[in-house]
This record gives sequence, C-alpha cells and structure tokens, in this order.
Amino acid sequence: MTADPSDYEKAMPAVSAFLTKMERGIDRTRATHAGQPYSAVRQALALALEEEGARPMVPQVVDELARQISEGTDR
Repeated sequence: MTADPSDYEKAMPAVSAFLTKMERGIDRTRATHAGQPYSAVRQALALALEEEGARPMVPQVVDELARQISEGTDR
C-alpha cells in the first residue's frame, strides 16, 4: 500500500504548526531551567508544552528532552 502524496501535502501545515509550538516550549524551558534537576525541568517542560498547545506528546520524548535540558546538552 502506498501513500498518496497529496495526503503528505495536506498534513504538512498541521505538522509544521505543531513543531513550532513544540520548539517554543522547549526553548522557553531551556532558557529558564537549563542545568536544573531533571524533575524540575520535566515539570516545567510539560507545562510549557501544554501552554504552547504542543499536546499530546509522547512521554518518552518529553523525558529525553528534559534530560537534555537538565544536563545542558542539545542532543
């Protein structure tokens, strides 16, 4: 089964908007919580993503992002 290329084109504006919201939440959290304990970062990140409208998020993705912010790494 192959995907219709027009389905991809139709979905891209929504995907792009979601990624922009996600990036804003991550950037906000990184600016205010970089280097802080994981639990504080995780809570702040979850709140920032919710406030930006970047929900639902896969919990493991939020965990990994929080770990990176807490450790002060970008990847």
